[in-house]
This record gives sequence, structure tokens and C-alpha cells, in this order.
Amino acid sequence: QVQLVESGGGLVQAGGSLRLSCAASGRTFSSYVIGWFRQAPGKEREFVATINRSGSSTYYADSVKGRFTTSRDNAKNTVYLQMNSLKPEDTAVYYCAAGQRTTITSDSTSPRYYDSWGQGTQVTVSS
Repeated sequence: QVQLVESGGGLVQAGGSLRLSCAASGRTFSSYVIGWFRQAPGKEREFVATINRSGSSTYYADSVKGRFTTSRDNAKNTVYLQMNSLKPEDTAVYYCAAGQRTTITSDSTSPRYYDSWGQGTQVTVSS
């Protein structure tokens, strides 16, 4: 299994931007679909975005569409989540997850689609 480490979280004012990184170990990183999820206190883990193995296809939750962009650099074993126009309701712990799948599907929005998870990084958006 691949091991994942998120970074880039922090405190930002509403309307600001952050870029999260998800660094992976292992030589087979390009074999993994990567998903982003978030979890706010007292709430269930929520799907944010997913990207296919080559980076040519992405899918976003409606709540972040047009504001967040995910991309990947397989040469660096890293996936990114660029978050713009942040809102207080984006406050959560953000996780990246890896699934050894051939492509992204409607099932990619479920945590069960993924096999490995990072430890999470806190994002706090102040109003």
C-alpha cells in the first residue's frame, strides 16, 4: 500500500487561498486514483474531489466546484488541492486517500473506494 502525508493546511481569512499537498511513498503512485475528503467537527467525512491516475480527469463536490482544483505530478509522487475563495464552511480536517483503481467513477465519492489514507491537515477559514 502507498503511504500518504498531507501538508499545507493553516488559518486563512474568508476569500483567501490555500494549496494542500499530498505526498506519497512508493514507486507505483501512478497506479492510484487519489481522492480528497474533509471532516468538520461533529460531521461525517465528506467527499471533496478526486483525480484519475494520469491527472486527465477530475470530479468535484458541488460545494467546491469552481473554487477548488486538484492536480497531480506523478514524477513527484504528489497530488495538490488548490483552494480559492475559501469560506468559513470549508473549515475541516482535509484528508487525501489512494485507491488502486483503473479510473474514477461515481463510486469515487465514497470513502470505501480508497485503501490508504493520510493523517489529515487542518484548514481553518475565519470570517
